[in-house]
Amino acid sequence: MDQIEPLFPIPLLRSPGLLPPSLNEAAVAAIRNTRVEGNLRSGQLFHTEVADPRDNELFRQIAELAVPKLVDFGVLLFGEELRWTVKEMWTNMLETGGNQTLHSHANSFVSGIIYLTPSHPACNTVFVRPPGGFDFSFRHHTRSAAIGPFNAGKYALPEAEPGDLVLFPSYLYHEVPKNQGGRRITIAFNAIPDHLDCWGYRINFAP
Repeated sequence: MDQIEPLFPIPLLRSPGLLPPSLNEAAVAAIRNTRVEGNLRSGQLFHTEVADPRDNELFRQIAELAVPKLVDFGVLLFGEELRWTVKEMWTNMLETGGNQTLHSHANSFVSGIIYLTPSHPACNTVFVRPPGGFDFSFRHHTRSAAIGPFNAGKYALPEAEPGDLVLFPSYLYHEVPKNQGGRRITIAFNAIPDHLDCWGYRINFAP
């Protein structure tokens, strides 16, 4: 019998309802009263300053909830339980008509998004097949062609509810299409393990 192997897949972890409603509401209230700065590419996208969770009580509580998930996700990436640290956090506020352009996160291994408010389905986070030379130079995209995990160029995250967490490798490009609904608030973060070891060639990381 023929078998299809999911060769070298890219993991993406979804953790529904990670934040309890009380913490989610506290985060929304705090963020609405925090100084923000505009995004360089979208006039309807705003961010709080990047913060070390150890210096921000709200972010510290959220990071503590995320760390066990990071440990589990790290086993998928590196095959072993490592000690993980959320090294930075910030908030994104996307107003009606705004979008977030395609990007990835540098100098980290796992990145995450925590959704604090409902999002219009049109602006669900979209993940893009990594660019590079491993793909064919030819494509077959027609109205009748079926799109699946082996030929799709993009993956639109299903609707995320307030309190949900998504983790993904930091190299994975992602974007947010034009927001056709109300204000969309999320928290983003980057995380690193304390070390990586390749047969004794060890690299230590610190936030």
